[in-house]
Amino acid sequence: MIDASPRVASPGDSLKEAPMNMQRPVPRLPKAPRDPRLDFFRGIGMFIIFIAHVRDNTWTLWIPARFGFSDATEMFVFCSGMASAIAFGRSFDQAGWLIGTARVSQRIWQVYFAHICQFLLIASALVALQTSGVLKTWFDLSFDVVGALNLWLLFERTQQALPGLFTLTYVPNYFDILPMYVVILAMMPVVMALARVGRAAVFSAMVATWLAAEFGWLDLPAEPWSDRSWFFNPFAWQLLFFTGFALMRGWLPAPPVRRDLVLLALAIVLVSVPLAWYRIYETVPALLQLRMALEPLWMKTGFGLLRYVHFLALAYLAWVAVGEGGRYLLAGGWVGRAVAVVQKVGQQSLAVFLASLAVAQAAGIARDAAGGSGLLVDLVMNLGGIATLVAVAYLVAWYKSEPWRRVSGIGVSQSHKVNSH
Repeated sequence: MIDASPRVASPGDSLKEAPMNMQRPVPRLPKAPRDPRLDFFRGIGMFIIFIAHVRDNTWTLWIPARFGFSDATEMFVFCSGMASAIAFGRSFDQAGWLIGTARVSQRIWQVYFAHICQFLLIASALVALQTSGVLKTWFDLSFDVVGALNLWLLFERTQQALPGLFTLTYVPNYFDILPMYVVILAMMPVVMALARVGRAAVFSAMVATWLAAEFGWLDLPAEPWSDRSWFFNPFAWQLLFFTGFALMRGWLPAPPVRRDLVLLALAIVLVSVPLAWYRIYETVPALLQLRMALEPLWMKTGFGLLRYVHFLALAYLAWVAVGEGGRYLLAGGWVGRAVAVVQKVGQQSLAVFLASLAVAQAAGIARDAAGGSGLLVDLVMNLGGIATLVAVAYLVAWYKSEPWRRVSGIGVSQSHKVNSH
């Protein structure tokens, strides 16, 4: 038998072998502690994003986006900025800019690869279902699910679409969040380099980039056969991402909990309701005209200023509501168990987001097969989808825990027995 145990250098070893035998592995940086608030709100955002992506879902009439300018996308981007400060910031601080950049590039590759796989999986599955007649024969559905996502051109103009898919110059609206995230992540090494000059350089670059995007100078092509641009302009949305990043890094101080600030944030949220809730502005012509006049300030593509202000007001109220350090999220009983489930979803946000788009399509098809929208049908569809996302989060967490390593002791003991013989 071959002895696989570590070999100790003996006096007879050559000088060339000794240094190699005496090498020790470089210790890895310990994982940063998780913020319970961050995981909780990312989990809430994942549930809202799922609900918003189900076609003709009546529950979308009650998500935050219907009552204000910002929505779950802002939650995703802002929390991603805070999470990135925790995940990548220490790599830059302790290992230097080059290693920090390498760490970010690894994440960029992961997100990019996930986007490509998700796109091909959903597009191929929907086309297979529709062209095979499964939807019409089994579910008696004639709805064009492929056309609803504008995916027929992937197969009709494959020579243009495939290169565009891999170069991110073909980005249908349903698949546009992860490409935005990829570009923003690529800006992080630049921001960290500017931070060495000073915080003023970072904030100046953030604002200047946002303004350039607002004027349409940094639009990215969304498809090779038209002049359509990305629905989410990453050079505009980086303002929110790096706001969260700066707060978690300590470049921006946490706002104090004061009565006047709470009232100001609450006033901003309430004033936004008549201009965002269709039941109000569609019945009051003056409000509709004002809403249209303010359109450049609340447009989603360029991340209008009103979206930024509205989200910061909501974020401040949520931050106050959960208490210092998120202490109100640490309650016991069934509330604490429910919060833990939501946090688990937030901890696995990338996997849950990838699953949510596929589950949303399946939920929409199942709802149509059940006879369309209805109180009970929508309840079962949405709760079933949310339960599926929770299951995905726990499954991914189980795989990440590498349970097979727990039995490594058996292998070690067996190895010692073999070596002893």
